[in-house]
Amino acid sequence: MGKNTQKDGAVKEKVNAIDLAEIPEEDIKKALQFSQGDMPGPLLEESSFATLFPKYRESYLREIWPLMTKALEKHGIACQLDLVEGSMTVRTTRKTWDPYVILKARDLIKLLSRSVPFPQAVKILDDEVSCEVIKIGNIVSNKERFVKRRQRLLGPNGNTLKAVELLTECYIMIQGSTVSAMGPYSSLKDVRRIVEDCMNNVHPIYHIKELMIRKELAKDPKLANESWDRFLPRFKKRNIKQKKPKIGKKRKRELFPPEPMPSKVDLQLQSGEYFLKPDEKRARDEERKRQNEAEHRVKKQAEREQAFVAPKEKSSSSKAKPGKAEKEDKDRMEALKNKFKAQAQVREGKRTVDDISAYVVDASRSKKTKSA
Repeated sequence: MGKNTQKDGAVKEKVNAIDLAEIPEEDIKKALQFSQGDMPGPLLEESSFATLFPKYRESYLREIWPLMTKALEKHGIACQLDLVEGSMTVRTTRKTWDPYVILKARDLIKLLSRSVPFPQAVKILDDEVSCEVIKIGNIVSNKERFVKRRQRLLGPNGNTLKAVELLTECYIMIQGSTVSAMGPYSSLKDVRRIVEDCMNNVHPIYHIKELMIRKELAKDPKLANESWDRFLPRFKKRNIKQKKPKIGKKRKRELFPPEPMPSKVDLQLQSGEYFLKPDEKRARDEERKRQNEAEHRVKKQAEREQAFVAPKEKSSSSKAKPGKAEKEDKDRMEALKNKFKAQAQVREGKRTVDDISAYVVDASRSKKTKSA
């Protein structure tokens, strides 16, 4: 008997699954809709939610608050703006006909406090729209790195953010250390994954490529019941070696701090000037000025007299050594002497004219003479 009952239960589940698949989506939505009058009586307890908002949102909230009250009155929700404490409060009333709408109102004030414009934030009251506020401030500890990665999520001229919005069909608002997202519940998971991975140093372009491929694959009904892993790209992590920062030598910390510098009063007490009378102090200051002026005058006078001091003459012992030019002149003179001696010997008949070198001066010497 037990086996038969189990089989019957399994058959019923299969039949229910088949029946739900055959029912069109429009009929399912109509069945799930909650309209005014479905709740037999008012709520027994009052529920309320409050949230704080930054000071720069005060002027904007004042402007749109009448529109806010009108939008919430349709659902029987009361709202209050407290400018002293800087808070917004929503609560249920006797006219509230939807018990879940208070949670939607809570999300509405949360989005308004995170700089989402009112026309966009009101859409959260629809049943098909949900929201999520992702905190990114605690993911990255370094402030400069946090700003760079947040800017990477925006992209040049906000192009990266627009691409993510188009692919996920969500509205995304980056403000300070939070990211507010509105859209279908299934798409909000993708938005959270993209934002958290971006803050963990994974570029959003990889997720954008994956979402584009998934969108194309979803159009093919043949691949509805198949795994898409073979079509999706696989990116390898590349560990780029970074230069290690130079760590300077740590200075040894002394047990006791250095002695403080003596103040002006301490110096006056040491010199005894602190106990002098005002007249004595003036006289002392005048004497110091006179001494300083006298010293300055002596220095100036010495500088002026230095211009009239004759330079020292060089001693006769320190004669300059003969240079190359003097040596060349001496060689030339000797060559001329030899020439004249040779001519005199020829005239006297002691020497023949066969030796022509006596009448000719060396070419190398003559060039040197010209260059000189």
